[in-house]
Amino acid sequence: MTYLLDTNAFVDHLRRGPKSKVTEKLLATPPGSVFLCSVVLAELIFGAVRSGRLHEAENRSKIAALQAVFPTIPFDDAAAYEYGKLRAYLSISGSLIGPNDLMIAAVAG
Repeated sequence: MTYLLDTNAFVDHLRRGPKSKVTEKLLATPPGSVFLCSVVLAELIFGAVRSGRLHEAENRSKIAALQAVFPTIPFDDAAAYEYGKLRAYLSISGSLIGPNDLMIAAVAG
């Protein structure tokens, strides 16, 4: 099985470490089955920069460590097509989600 985690899951893993249920599950998952989405990467970088000078370097280092372990899947043309289909479906059903979450879902699609 393949997993594409959202930003909140990776942040929980980074902040809480071994105390995190996400970390516990990541350790139990076969190598190569968890991926980082380019949209999530962008959100993590935003958070690192926003954290201020005292913490930015440390947070960027943590992001680099994630990238070393979890391959990144880009938001590409195929994901853009999925995004359009998903957004239309969710709009029609009255169940829209946030734009970044929709992009992550499109990458997974």
